[in-house]
Amino acid sequence: MSVEFEVTDQVARVTLNRPERLNAIDQSTFKQLNEIWLEINQCDSVRCAILTGTGRAFCAGADMKEEGPDGVQYWLQTNSYGFSGIACGGRLNVPLVAKVNGLALGGGFETILGCDIVIAAESATFGLPEARVGRLPLDGMIVLPRIVPRNLALGLMLTGGRISASEAAKWGIVNEVVPDDQLDRAVEKWVEDILSCAPLSLKAIKRYVFDTTGMEISEARRHMSDALSATLQSEDAREGVKAFQEKRLPVWKGQ
Repeated sequence: MSVEFEVTDQVARVTLNRPERLNAIDQSTFKQLNEIWLEINQCDSVRCAILTGTGRAFCAGADMKEEGPDGVQYWLQTNSYGFSGIACGGRLNVPLVAKVNGLALGGGFETILGCDIVIAAESATFGLPEARVGRLPLDGMIVLPRIVPRNLALGLMLTGGRISASEAAKWGIVNEVVPDDQLDRAVEKWVEDILSCAPLSLKAIKRYVFDTTGMEISEARRHMSDALSATLQSEDAREGVKAFQEKRLPVWKGQ
C-alpha cells in the first residue's frame, strides 16, 4: 500500500509511503487517499487527522513518471481539479494537520493548502514548479492568492521557484516551524490542544469558516445554520460550562 492509515487514541494518522518517488501521487495513491478521507468522515470516534510523508519528502506532487505526457487527463477528470481536494479541505469533518517533513512541491504544496493546520520542519521547502514542465498549478492558482497577497502567489507560480519553511510561515501558509528533530513533538502538542476542545465545536467552527469564506460579514452572521444552533445547545456545551465552574477538565461525548 502506498498510503499507511491507522487510528489511535481518536487520531487518524495518514502517511504517504512512496519514498522512492518522493511520495509523488499516482492514480492508485489518489484513490486510496479519497477512500481514507471518506472513512474518517464516517468514523465518529476520530477527532483529528494528521497527514505526512515518509523519507525526505512530504509529497512531490503528481507522479509524472507514471502518468506519461498525456496523464494530465486523469487529474482533469477528477472532482478535485487539483490536489488540495485530496486533503479534502473543508470537506473533511475533523481538523486536518499537515506534518511537513520535507519537500512539498506542486500537488504536494497544493495538498497542504487543503489542510487546516500546517507544522513544518526547518528543512522543508515549498514550491509550485508546474510552469517549468508545461503544466498548471490548478489548485494553487485558486487557493494560494486567497491566502497570501496576489504578487507573492504569482511570484512563486510564474517562476516555479521555492520558498523555505520560514518564508512560508511569514506568508501565513505555515502555523509553526520547528527543528527537524522536534517535528513529531510539535505536531503531537497541536493534536493534544485540538483534543482538549469539544469535538462538536471543532466540526462546527471548521464548517462555518469554509461555508462563509467570501461572504460579507453581515451575510456570514445571517448564515447561522441548524448545526451551529445544535452545537451551542448540545450536551457538550453544557458540560463545558459545568466543568469550568467546577474547575475540572471537561469530559466530551460528542453529543
